[in-house]
Amino acid sequence: MTDHAFDLVILGGGSGGYAAALRAAELGKTVALIEKDKVGGTCLHRGCIPTKALLHAGEIADNVRESSQFGVNATFEGVDMAGVNKYKDGVISKNWKGLQGLIKSRGIQIVEGEGRLSAPKTVTVGADTYTGTNVVLATGSYARSLPGLDIDGQRVITSDHALVLDRVPASAIVLGGGVIGCEFASAWKSFGSEVTIVEALPHLVPLEDEDNSKLLERAFRRRGIGFKLGARFARVERTESGVVVTLESGDTLEAELLLVAVGRGPSSADLGYEEAGVAIDRGFVTVDEYCRTSVDGVYAVGDLIPTLQLAHVGFAEGILVAEHIAGLPVAPIDYAGVPRITYSQPEVASVGLTAAQAAEKYGADNLKTVTYDLSGNGKSAILNTKGAVKLIAEKDGPVVGIHIVGDRVGELIAEAQLIYNWEALPSEVAQLIHPHPTQSEAIGEAHLLLAGKPLHVHD
Repeated sequence: MTDHAFDLVILGGGSGGYAAALRAAELGKTVALIEKDKVGGTCLHRGCIPTKALLHAGEIADNVRESSQFGVNATFEGVDMAGVNKYKDGVISKNWKGLQGLIKSRGIQIVEGEGRLSAPKTVTVGADTYTGTNVVLATGSYARSLPGLDIDGQRVITSDHALVLDRVPASAIVLGGGVIGCEFASAWKSFGSEVTIVEALPHLVPLEDEDNSKLLERAFRRRGIGFKLGARFARVERTESGVVVTLESGDTLEAELLLVAVGRGPSSADLGYEEAGVAIDRGFVTVDEYCRTSVDGVYAVGDLIPTLQLAHVGFAEGILVAEHIAGLPVAPIDYAGVPRITYSQPEVASVGLTAAQAAEKYGADNLKTVTYDLSGNGKSAILNTKGAVKLIAEKDGPVVGIHIVGDRVGELIAEAQLIYNWEALPSEVAQLIHPHPTQSEAIGEAHLLLAGKPLHVHD
């Protein structure tokens, strides 16, 4: 057995792990990055990038179908999934090669193989050990299922299987109306599937502001995407042609396949964490505001810890850890200030507090809320999208929540996060001049309304 010593040993090469590696190497640390599959993790290979490629292909399919309303005559001949997958895989490959080159250029040693924390600061891979002055745990997450619901990869699948389907399913039931479920439902509908979402909670994307959820539900109804809210799964029966899903209410649904999209769980089992003294709660590694675990010198980031399961959160946590290890001054992450996007059609984007959260924190009487309908926005009319911008602010205080629904509005949330994180007053944002015609004007118009001087809307 050979031992290799580094300043930093990172177990897991996903978003959080490789961000920590890149920043630590930039700060002069020697780094070993251990990954059992491919660097880039879930986001690059089985999550963010491939799903958005599918959604973009679906958007193009919808554009062709609807082209005549824009005066363009086109014929839609269907979706070639082999071609879609080739496009998707090409995007992944290009990003993966770029990431590999970047890691190599920083002098980071990539170790391929399954790692296990064999001591508080030692990771074992096969016959070799890698000991670090500090260790970062970044082993990510896996697609959850429900007790008694067996995934067969054919009739009952997870998002991992859905990303490599070689066909467009004629019909699908999506179990779970969160981000993953809504994105696949949206893409499959664009491809021509009949889709029904089953969500146990009262609304789709239940972690979002309730008004955003209602706008998305309205849009899905218009698109013909079915959904059952407050509905609990009971059992599934596999048939020759597909599946029959029975709900606790006794209602049944039939489709070609069932996508189980009930969230992702932390990959922490059988990796030696607890044996090394790392505290775990319900599978998640417990950390403080600097991502430090219960073991001195051992950190954890990304989907492994109970924070937002978003790639950009993993990036931020990885950078924070690398800088903390290097002795730089760092501030804990304000997770409410992290932008959140569901890339369905329409998109749902938000930052800050929901109306319910703001009311609980500040009191409903101490808040001012306005909603600007995108029907008043020229660029949204050009794009033929419906939706709204909702602002929540303290009375005589800063904006504490921004919530947007509409096609392509994910691109607006960067400005929104600056407004929230800089604790901007509505009057300050109202002074900014937004270019016309753009969807970003909707942000400006909403703040004009909140500041009491509306332009293209009745106060």
